[in-house]
Amino acid sequence: MKKSLLVFSLIMSSMIVEAQEVVLNLWEGTPPLQTDMGLEEKTVEQGIIRIENVQIPQIEVFLPSKQMRTGQAVVIFPGGGYHILAYDWEGRDFAKWLNTQGIVGIVVKYRLPDSKSLTDPKEVPLLDAQRAIRLARHYAADWQIDPAKIGVMGFSAGGHLASTVSTQYTHEVDRSKDAIDELSARPDFSVLVYPVISFRDASAHSGSRKNLIGENASQELIDRFSNELNVNAETPPTFLVHAQDDAGVPIDNSFLYYKALHANKVPASLHIYPKGGHGFGFGLGKGPVDGWRDVLLDWMMNLD
Repeated sequence: MKKSLLVFSLIMSSMIVEAQEVVLNLWEGTPPLQTDMGLEEKTVEQGIIRIENVQIPQIEVFLPSKQMRTGQAVVIFPGGGYHILAYDWEGRDFAKWLNTQGIVGIVVKYRLPDSKSLTDPKEVPLLDAQRAIRLARHYAADWQIDPAKIGVMGFSAGGHLASTVSTQYTHEVDRSKDAIDELSARPDFSVLVYPVISFRDASAHSGSRKNLIGENASQELIDRFSNELNVNAETPPTFLVHAQDDAGVPIDNSFLYYKALHANKVPASLHIYPKGGHGFGFGLGKGPVDGWRDVLLDWMMNLD
């Protein structure tokens, strides 16, 4: 009996070791477009883990056991209006769930534009998003990822960031570069969950727009970050999900992006549920949206 328990313990230990978590800084030293001011990040747990004032952007990589890995990876951007990150509710929890499907989940702790240490705040979230995707490609062999199967997932303002990197993955800022910057930052697919898309008045989520580009932004800047205007034939295939009763981010955001994708002949799947509100996350106990993740998995399994 003792021998059986020992064998069982060894097997369980092996499984635990094989399912790994890796944490990496996005940048060496002080990140670009930032001044070292000695500011501190703030983490508060109020039902969910809320992170503010990120100073050291990182990726937290959740790796399934090797025998389960499908080759797909999803780089995840939690929401929070570009003011906080809902880090577990729209980040870690989804990465762990993806692991059960054999998919590598990569949660991005990206810098938020209201930090006083940033020299060009509006450019920083996109810069961190591009870097996260490039790091996933850089470590693809180590993590058993197919570099042609790396997607992004974003929630609310994180959906705005995911759609921004999906349409502006080649955007550059003046900074020093390294070998990782030679890799593509284009996602191979996008999953946008109750996303902020447009900064134009009719559909704008005013908090996200204010925090990213300010209250008195020029029309040129508003249009640049209204991502329905930036879709082209090279934009990645996209899955969109939204609730009709979303009082935080109007469903018009998803409609606008879907219409732009369709007009450019980009494969897209749009799912609107009658109820669910804003920020439904997994959708558990939220009625019609409860099963949206099953629909997503079917879509991901059938990507070309």
